[in-house]
Amino acid sequence: MLGIIASVVALAAVATATAIIVRERDRRKVEYMLDAFEDGEYNFRFDEGKRFNRTLNRIKWIIDSRHQQNETESWSKLIRVLTHEIMNTVSPIASLSDTLMRYVHDPADDHHEVIASGLETIGASSRELIDFVQNYRELTGVARPIKKPLLVHDLIGKVLELTRPMVDEAGAQCTFSERMADTLIYADEGQMCRVLINLVRNALQAEATRIDIAAELDDDSQTLIRVRNNGLPIPRESQEQIFIPFYTTKSQGSGIGLSLSRQIMQAHNAAIDLHHSDPNSTEFVLTFR
Repeated sequence: MLGIIASVVALAAVATATAIIVRERDRRKVEYMLDAFEDGEYNFRFDEGKRFNRTLNRIKWIIDSRHQQNETESWSKLIRVLTHEIMNTVSPIASLSDTLMRYVHDPADDHHEVIASGLETIGASSRELIDFVQNYRELTGVARPIKKPLLVHDLIGKVLELTRPMVDEAGAQCTFSERMADTLIYADEGQMCRVLINLVRNALQAEATRIDIAAELDDDSQTLIRVRNNGLPIPRESQEQIFIPFYTTKSQGSGIGLSLSRQIMQAHNAAIDLHHSDPNSTEFVLTFR
């Protein structure tokens, strides 16, 4: 009888150990999959022989499909914006060129002033197109970040110093607070300054008189930098479009500031999102994992 009990206990111990080993392997698979998703890698697949693996493959397929759909939609939006901008610039040039050619071949009248004015318009439109192409080149040429440990307090201090002239000129105030001392991120200082300066500049262009920057840790130990302002709200219909390259609600805006900021944040395995925008305030959140 004791032998039987001992055998049962041994079998139970083996089964428990096996379950622990299998569970540990499954946990590692999930961690591998999550790491791959964070790095934007979807070219992997688990052996279909096990039910758990098939479940993971199904999750991977669903996320990959959503990712490809979002990517396709983003490219479609980008192409529409590019086409719109280029056609708006090139069409008047082509039309005006045809008109000037008729004047050139008309010997009856003197059209020097008209031709000069037309050439000036063509020159201005061409310069606008060159600026547009240069902005596109900047958007597609984000340098790989050179990361180092940065105290958020020091980073924001530098941003406040660099933006002080434009803030003072607008008669506004820009402040910083952190809920935990010595908050640290691992990032490229120059690129982070660029992202934050762009948010401050956007706030001033929205007629903000107060800009509050705050740093904190959330429940998942992620570092959050919140940039809030009391300027004019972003129109509701535009809130989902503001990160699309060349999309802008400003008459003189290039439309690359926020899209470039998102690229920089993604290169840091971080994120920038519009948390809210209403008549009370507009807030962007930078999340560092």
